[in-house]
Amino acid sequence: MIQIEHISKTYKVPIREGGIKEAIRALYNRQYQIIQALDDISYTIPKGQIVGYIGPNGAGKSTTIKIMTGILQPDTGSCTINGRDPFRSRKEHAQQIGVVFGQRTQLWWDIPVIDSFELLKDIYAISDEDYRHRLAELSPF
Repeated sequence: MIQIEHISKTYKVPIREGGIKEAIRALYNRQYQIIQALDDISYTIPKGQIVGYIGPNGAGKSTTIKIMTGILQPDTGSCTINGRDPFRSRKEHAQQIGVVFGQRTQLWWDIPVIDSFELLKDIYAISDEDYRHRLAELSPF
């Protein structure tokens, strides 16, 4: 079971201004802005439930998944996966999960290009017909 209760997460991001003068000033007096990535998110996913986590860019999807995998800790709230805090039990938790972060432009360096294409075809549910057409535009494999 996945339980997300009132999690929030912010990031402190440097403000970048253009020009050499601003770059030098930033070395001595860097200014930051606070970005609210997650704001009081709560949900429960029962054991065995299959879900898709979708939303627009910047909605907090990757941040939420990173909290669920134990990569990040929420600023507030709690995340419990199968009775465990993923951040505090990261090693044990990592042995029992799998996550794929998809980018439409992503290829994997350690597998053949055609295997990357086929994996992405499945991840993004591209039809066989569409896949063959797009592949034919790239190369005569």
